[in-house]
Amino acid sequence: MYRSRPDGRRLRRGRGPPVAGTHPRNALIARSPPMPHTFDRIPSDEILPARADVVVIGAGIIGVTAALELARAGLSVALVEKGWVAAEQSSRNWGWVRQQGRDRREIPLIVESLAIWDRLQAESPVDLGFRRTGLVSLTRSPDELARWRRWAVRGRAGGIVVEDLSADEAEAAFPSRGAPWIGGLRTPTDGRAEPAVAVPAIAALARAAGVGLHQETAVRGIEIDAGNVTGVVTERGRIATSKVLVAGGAWSSQLLRRNGIRLPQLNLRSTVIRTTPAPELISGALMSQEFCLRRRLDGGFTLTLRGDESSDVVVDAFRFLRPFLPGLLREFRAIKLRFGTRFFVDLARWWPRPLDRVSAFEEERVSDPAPDPAVIRKALAAFKRNRPEVAGVAPAEAWAGRIDATPDGVPVISTVATVAGLTIATGFCGHGFGIGPGAGRLAADLVRGTAPIVDPTPFRLSRFDDGTPIFLDPDVI
Repeated sequence: MYRSRPDGRRLRRGRGPPVAGTHPRNALIARSPPMPHTFDRIPSDEILPARADVVVIGAGIIGVTAALELARAGLSVALVEKGWVAAEQSSRNWGWVRQQGRDRREIPLIVESLAIWDRLQAESPVDLGFRRTGLVSLTRSPDELARWRRWAVRGRAGGIVVEDLSADEAEAAFPSRGAPWIGGLRTPTDGRAEPAVAVPAIAALARAAGVGLHQETAVRGIEIDAGNVTGVVTERGRIATSKVLVAGGAWSSQLLRRNGIRLPQLNLRSTVIRTTPAPELISGALMSQEFCLRRRLDGGFTLTLRGDESSDVVVDAFRFLRPFLPGLLREFRAIKLRFGTRFFVDLARWWPRPLDRVSAFEEERVSDPAPDPAVIRKALAAFKRNRPEVAGVAPAEAWAGRIDATPDGVPVISTVATVAGLTIATGFCGHGFGIGPGAGRLAADLVRGTAPIVDPTPFRLSRFDDGTPIFLDPDVI
């Protein structure tokens, strides 16, 4: 595993200057190439196989963990990625591995995921940054606090350690410089990790287990014959297979459209900041009305605002308006709708192209939306206003990512009833990083047809078409 120097030359582990603030096991890995967002890079396998038991499309947290599970079960796996491992949302998220505030349908899966995170941290020769340092949420809103208390009851019933914080305990956890907190929640066994390091490191574990990793290898289409998967066509050639897992994040719905599979999915844009080193105000993660924080191994914070996403108006916004309408109405004040060039880019790519032509997935190797300057200003100002001791802290890096969202706020982890051998794991709504290892395990179970790690019924694709009402969990934090 390596990172590239700014001049493009590779530095192997054991050479070059240490990276300040990283764990000792990472101390001799050089920094990433000059991209708007930095992440660890790992080598690819050059030879594309003619055949594989399973082809996994998408090398984000879900794809790499599913590939790892499948390989350890004895299957030959080709993991194909149009860009690079974790180049999109899997390295751009907040780095929270949280149980707190989860949709009730996700609670069993996140509990399993935490156990897998523990195992992966112990197995990996590269420190994933996984620490069970807890999550504290603080509020000044009585209505919000009441909702959090309702969730706490459900969380405890699901086996999660949840502590109610009084006003005094909330102030002690993170003193307010404005109006005092009226209370909050603490989940001490919640975790944090370093997304830009962890996902590539897990992909390296997958390669060590026998997974073939093929980056810069866009899938142009899935071949289906008589209702059965028969292969995938990539820009570098065809792979024959009877099983495909689509874990393409924001690109999944577009890929599946070619095969007539309706996957209601829209994308949100979220801005995140990495700060310069700062005093350790909190060892884990913090959520508040002003800002959200996660302590980093490099001594800084990952900083962002809560509920300040934007959404580009695209063709699918009209196509999927009906299932998304309840959620849009509930979050109307929080989501900023933008109409611009993305609509026309999406329109130009709407119709699937012949498989021997360059695809949309090759034209945009990595989705790299510009961060929102207003979010950067607001988050930094709120951070410094509330904690004067960070007056000298500055943004070291800022980026944005595309969040793949579903109408009800929970992912699709499901086989496809009309196509034998096709499984989908996508739509993680901005909280797929923490739940990723459990979701990857569940997806692998469905691919293999073995007993699933948790009940997959809440995540079935058919819920959007079988007359089931869209359910938005009222107690989600």
